[in-house]
Amino acid sequence: MSLAFPLVLLLLPLPWLVGRVLAARAPAMASLAVDATAFAAAAPSGLRHDPVAALLRAGAWIALVVALAGPRVATPVSLPTASGREIILALDLSGSMAKTDFVLDGRPLSRLDAVKAVAARFIAGRQGDRIGLVVFGDRAYVAQPPTFDVASTARAVETLQIGISGLSTAISEGLGLAVRRLSRSDGRSKEARSKEARSQAVILLSDGIDTSGKVQASDAAQLAARHGIRVHTIALGPEDLESQPDASDAVDVAGLRATAAAGGGASFRVRTLDDLVDVAATLDRLEPNPMRRPPTLYWRSLWMWPAAAALVLAALLALLPAMGRRS
Repeated sequence: MSLAFPLVLLLLPLPWLVGRVLAARAPAMASLAVDATAFAAAAPSGLRHDPVAALLRAGAWIALVVALAGPRVATPVSLPTASGREIILALDLSGSMAKTDFVLDGRPLSRLDAVKAVAARFIAGRQGDRIGLVVFGDRAYVAQPPTFDVASTARAVETLQIGISGLSTAISEGLGLAVRRLSRSDGRSKEARSKEARSQAVILLSDGIDTSGKVQASDAAQLAARHGIRVHTIALGPEDLESQPDASDAVDVAGLRATAAAGGGASFRVRTLDDLVDVAATLDRLEPNPMRRPPTLYWRSLWMWPAAAALVLAALLALLPAMGRRS
């Protein structure tokens, strides 16, 4: 606990000082000296409680001064603040994402369920960021526009199902839609975007080969870089074209690596659930989490308690003469 205005405590001896000054100014010799006991019988009954009254006056004054000093306690509070960062997750929902080649607590887990668990946790911790979600299969669509309500984006990830966007892997279309969504930034002007979105990034996750056939994903990443948007890619799955070119549902690691290089971001290779968790932690370092700032101190005022005590003591002091008459 601390005081907002500690110098106010210097007022504590004020009544005593005033009494000393008034006593010093009193005449040295009265014109008529009378024994004080002569008026004892005629004195009001309240004066018989003089020690109690003095104690009440002192307590009320002390409580009032303490209230004016502003006692308070500090409570650390983590307040989410707008970071000026926009991130869109572009997730592959092709048919191969249903493969159960991940393991969690000894039980098999599909690729999509593994991504759901890690991505939802990653998104929920991004308080202060605007997070959006794009999914792609045969085609791409915006499942959640960028929003500060990260909990709603996390719920959108948790409800994803295979087949809602088709079973193919239109990587470049998904990336292009995410870049287009960020570059428009809700239709605001370029000046407004520069103030509100100081950092923009796309996190692209896929476990296959691009089947869109229209433009290369690396070309879409180059367009993103020209708009100041970083592109990070995650290659998911145990098999890849480099080591097993004839494997079905092998991920195009080289293509995703080239896409990340063209977009000025990082490329990750994920074979296990632990790899996926490590990627989420690395992305937190690459795109710093605003909630890791030092907590803000919130001061909770306590002046009302000594003020209430002063009021109660003053009320007792006012009632003291009536109490004396009844006694």
